[in-house]
Amino acid sequence: MRKQIWTILKNKYFIVTTAFVVWVGFFDQNNLIHQQMLRSELHDVQKERNFYLDEIDSDTRTYLEIVGSEERLEKFAREKYLVKRDNEDVFLIVYE
Repeated sequence: MRKQIWTILKNKYFIVTTAFVVWVGFFDQNNLIHQQMLRSELHDVQKERNFYLDEIDSDTRTYLEIVGSEERLEKFAREKYLVKRDNEDVFLIVYE
């Protein structure tokens, strides 16, 4: 049994393959740790991309609603940007 293990460990193909796996796994520029960090970063970027795509869809729907009528445009401007008419005053109540 020991002799079989020893002959396997002395085999040049086994040694070269083991050295290659260790080199690529730990010492290479694209080692396993670096690959894991890149996967994590890719996952974060994909989540961010999906978030922005959802925001674009939401903003597009809002835009299409606003463009549809003058009343909606005025309502949006008053709510979001505090636009007022010339003959009126706007008071903001801030709750703390």
